Amino acid sequence: MDKTRLQSKNCLITGSARGIGAAVAEYYAEQGAKVCIADINIEGCEQVASRIREKGGEAIAVALDVTSREQMKAAVKATVDAFGSLNVMVNNAGINKPLMFMDITEENWRQIMDVNAWGCLVGMQEAARQMIEQGKENGPYKIINVGSILSRQAFDDVIPYSCSKHAVMAMINGGAKALVDHNITVNGYGPGVVRTELWEQLDKDLVAIGKFEKPGQSMDELAENMILMKRYSYPEDIVGTASFLASSESDYMTGQLLMIDGGIVMQ
Repeated sequence: MDKTRLQSKNCLITGSARGIGAAVAEYYAEQGAKVCIADINIEGCEQVASRIREKGGEAIAVALDVTSREQMKAAVKATVDAFGSLNVMVNNAGINKPLMFMDITEENWRQIMDVNAWGCLVGMQEAARQMIEQGKENGPYKIINVGSILSRQAFDDVIPYSCSKHAVMAMINGGAKALVDHNITVNGYGPGVVRTELWEQLDKDLVAIGKFEKPGQSMDELAENMILMKRYSYPEDIVGTASFLASSESDYMTGQLLMIDGGIVMQ
């Protein structure tokens, strides 16, 4: 590992109290970045930040509901106050609650779209405002949105989530066009089946709605029937690509969503 790859990068990562977000935050810190751990779960944020500091890294923890613009502004300000600037924004926060197509409710739709789509847009906007204020000569700056295999396709039991991740893809494309003149690139990565707390809860929910019969069946069957590499992934499989997108190695790249899914989506 290059422990200087992200040196001088000050990063804000939403939804980073656990799962992929936490793994990315810790990996960034190991490569020299200073990181703001931001999540609605402040206790989890503190734990991640503490682990980073114990290893000699720099990290702060901030409570953040991504659907609140005021809280997003406060998270950006806390990052700048602590580290001096904001160079990298990772819009990672996301939720899911499966329901079969005919059972989708307005509450289910709005909750998922508010966090996954609106929260991503607010994060992009507030990060971009700060980056623009810092001046294009101090870039390039990086906005990284976390998509999904469901940014490219859809399943009948997670339609609102699929729509929210298609929206993330649109924001990557549109944001890249809107922000290029400010020396801000917008890219993203799309995980597939990742063994995290979110997927473990999703697995239970899929059993509850009758999609699968027993816990663990969803991940096992998807690995066998959909994933070319015949295994589901872990956050450790994702962090390298997330690091590349935050680094200078991706400076001549914008508007792209990189799939990290073991070969589910190939195009």
